[in-house]
Amino acid sequence: MKKVVSLVFITMSFLGFSQEKEVKKDTINSLPEVTIDGKKFVPERLQDVEATSLFSGKKNEVLRLSSIDANLATNNSRQIFSRVPGISVWENDGSGIQVSIGARGLSPNRSWEFNTRQNGYDISSDIFGYPEAYYNPAMEAVEKIQIVRGGASLQYGSQFGGLINYHLKRESRNKPFTFESQNTIGSYGMISNFNAVGGNTGKWNYYAYNQSRKGNGWRQNGQYEVRNTHGFLQYKINTKNSISAEYTNMDYEIQQSGGLTDFDYASNHQQSFRSRNWFSTPWNVAAINFDRKVNENLNFNIKFFGLIGERNSIGFVAAANVKDTDPYGNRQVDRDFYKNIGSELRGLYSYTMFNQKQNIAFGVRIYQANTTRKQKGKGDKGFDYNTIVTDKYPTELDFKTDNLAIFAESQYKLTNKFSITPGLRYENIISDIKGRLTMSGTNDVNALPNSTTRSLILGGLGLAYKLESTDFYTNISQAFRPVLFSDITPPATTDVIDPNLKDANGFNADFGYRGSLNNYLTFDISAFYIQYNDRIGTIRQFVNNDPSKRTYQLRTNLGKSSNKGLEAYFNFNIFKAIKVNEIFGNLNLFSTMAFINATYDDFKTTTSSGSEPNIIIKEDNLKGKKVENAPSQIHNIGMTYAKKGFSTTIQTRITSDVFTDATNTEISNDAATIGKINGYQVYDISVEYNFLQNYNIRFSANNFTNTKYATRRASGYPGPGLLPGEGRTFNLGIGIKL
Repeated sequence: MKKVVSLVFITMSFLGFSQEKEVKKDTINSLPEVTIDGKKFVPERLQDVEATSLFSGKKNEVLRLSSIDANLATNNSRQIFSRVPGISVWENDGSGIQVSIGARGLSPNRSWEFNTRQNGYDISSDIFGYPEAYYNPAMEAVEKIQIVRGGASLQYGSQFGGLINYHLKRESRNKPFTFESQNTIGSYGMISNFNAVGGNTGKWNYYAYNQSRKGNGWRQNGQYEVRNTHGFLQYKINTKNSISAEYTNMDYEIQQSGGLTDFDYASNHQQSFRSRNWFSTPWNVAAINFDRKVNENLNFNIKFFGLIGERNSIGFVAAANVKDTDPYGNRQVDRDFYKNIGSELRGLYSYTMFNQKQNIAFGVRIYQANTTRKQKGKGDKGFDYNTIVTDKYPTELDFKTDNLAIFAESQYKLTNKFSITPGLRYENIISDIKGRLTMSGTNDVNALPNSTTRSLILGGLGLAYKLESTDFYTNISQAFRPVLFSDITPPATTDVIDPNLKDANGFNADFGYRGSLNNYLTFDISAFYIQYNDRIGTIRQFVNNDPSKRTYQLRTNLGKSSNKGLEAYFNFNIFKAIKVNEIFGNLNLFSTMAFINATYDDFKTTTSSGSEPNIIIKEDNLKGKKVENAPSQIHNIGMTYAKKGFSTTIQTRITSDVFTDATNTEISNDAATIGKINGYQVYDISVEYNFLQNYNIRFSANNFTNTKYATRRASGYPGPGLLPGEGRTFNLGIGIKL
């Protein structure tokens, strides 16, 4: 396993730039690189300094997908992220079109608590107003996934979850033309074709791929068809300068099986009562990248990036206990249009002080996002996918976000072993809203034009102490979650938005010990704490605070929550430990464990009883209640065997019960939108055999014990109700790389 490099380059705060001395070579030994028949242990670790970023003192993982036995054809998140402790996964369907993960008890909803990037630039809808990631790359095209926990909030963005960065494949071999193809068939009509070409010739480097995938889905009414295309071209001006451009296009249509009531789930969790619900998000992202090495001490990178995308849905949107039957009514059409553009300059400056090498990472980011939201359109009465409406949309809003960010982190090395990394990030955010909120008869009810400006400074501090092949690390970094578009637009005209609504804020803290022992044991053990202040929600209030008057719903800041716990990762090579690996290959046992206690510290709410005119309103406090969708335990346990081109992994995922609302309701309601979800244990097996140097066969059996389980309840998309996970499925693929 590629370990955190034992070199720790210290930082100073922001003084001493002018000292230019010969850098003393670090005397700490590099951590050994551990392999399994050519495959590195997973996860690897980021080096303290990579390109223009600092990761010293930060908890992080690097998943190199060529080292993982997993179902990459359908982006199986449960298998791909199994070596990362504390990752919870929502499984809406088996298409793999959207990756929905959360960390340490934070919501997995379209990975919206992470800053989600591809090759270093943003790919989500709007990182501040609507931070949901509708697009993720085809995992067969991904070289590695970088995951940096809350300590990423200073260099990459303010999200509580940290950073997810997908690094796509690039051709590094000195060949003018290469070709790769992976073709997979699977259960329920799944067919996937991945083809890529690339090469290096002179100063040029290029890479392009296309993945097309379709299937009928494990559940009824779950068919899908997706195409994902990407192109990359780089020109190396000289040894110090290069420029590149890349473009990604994704397009798909997926049928939404919808949620089930608990009764329907118990009787047949494969059934569906939504045959007319469809979803599509055509997505386009592009970037121009320029790398400049000024000298041995100064590197720059600047990216210009843009996004044009849509979110389109049509269907019958009633609760799960209302069946969509003949005679069929008009479907509802909802559409979003996204146009985002940005630029980010990042730099790394190295200098010497006290005969040691120091580093400062710094940058500036400018970003603008524009969203047009059209909702509640009256669609047709048909069954196919279309976005035809018979009249204007009752809701049609325009949102705009302008952002300026300036950040710097400085690595200050006090000794060869001990380093301190302080940092700051300044954010200026302007959010605008205008347009039609709803309609009253034939009259428009417009939203009051609203512009919100806020400026804030986030701070953080990391510490690292290196031993020979292990290190201690700790980090505390502030984070915040801005008021979202949905928070400043009431769902009904009788709702009221608190004019003093504040961004959620808080911090992440880590303390851990990681490394390797004797080249056969790797580990990472850590404790964490997340404080989440000013959570936004809705409470019932009396008009003028007078109990004799009517009530209304107020959307405001309700209080704070805390997520705390322990995470651990272990990988033990049994055959290497007893020194028989050269004869029998490598047998590895791995385990990731997470123990999470996510509770509300202070959360005011109201309940009502009685009926008109004798309604009694009671205020309560949810202190001590479990945070919704936060399992108290998430464990992955598995075994990998590898020898001479053959490798196989069998693993199980164990997830505990979760509540789906802040009041911790045990029994589900009739619509199945709230209520506890039982814990589950799922088993997967994956096999890969590489032969004749250039060919491979891959096989996976997902949930091969056919466990019945669910991961979430939805109140809206992808259909209200309880959403089952997939039953037993199989995939078989063959590939070639020339």
